[in-house]
Amino acid sequence: MFMAFQFKSDVMWETLPLLTRGVEMTIYLTVVGLLFGFFIGVAAGLMRISRPALPRYLSLTYIEIIRGTPMVVQALFLYFGVPLATGMRIAPVTAGIITIAVNSGAYIAEIVRGAIQSVDTGQAEAGRSIGLTRMQTMLYIIWPQAFRRMIPPLGNQFIISLKDTSLLTVIGVAELTRQGQEIVAVNFRSFEVYLTVALVYLCMTLSIAKVLRMYERKLAERGSR
Repeated sequence: MFMAFQFKSDVMWETLPLLTRGVEMTIYLTVVGLLFGFFIGVAAGLMRISRPALPRYLSLTYIEIIRGTPMVVQALFLYFGVPLATGMRIAPVTAGIITIAVNSGAYIAEIVRGAIQSVDTGQAEAGRSIGLTRMQTMLYIIWPQAFRRMIPPLGNQFIISLKDTSLLTVIGVAELTRQGQEIVAVNFRSFEVYLTVALVYLCMTLSIAKVLRMYERKLAERGSR
């Protein structure tokens, strides 16, 4: 016999404190994963615009493979496949951080490449004309300008990676979505619990987006002076 659904708002308020640890893990995975992903992305992005062909092809291969495969498959491969082949066990949180780093690194590489190539070529020529080496020109002239242009898309990547942590539930990482699943397994109130989880994600992403908009307005104000 069909029973009418009854929405219970008190379940949402009871769920919020229980999601705290999941929120902390989600933020931890995102921040640490993106930190490593940034360094990977910078290295891959610089390789993409390097003169030697080998680094360019290696970087392009990495970017295409990662961007062409789902992150959930990458996480499953790293957590289940790699230990089977190597005999080396990887902890779920470690596997999650590596997955976020490798996945975001491929996208950050394209952000880095695009930002550097968007800087006027005359800037590089000016650096060389005053006696700077190619490395010094990149470090002191090109990179500071390119980095300012990277910040908005890097912020968007932060939002994407934060939401993508929910996929790590497949390898047992106790992030926000996994925490919600465990609560539902106890109280069977999936509507209220998952609605609360969605709202928590929304609050986090809207907060990051607001900070990004404020920063972009400041950049626009500086550029108009």
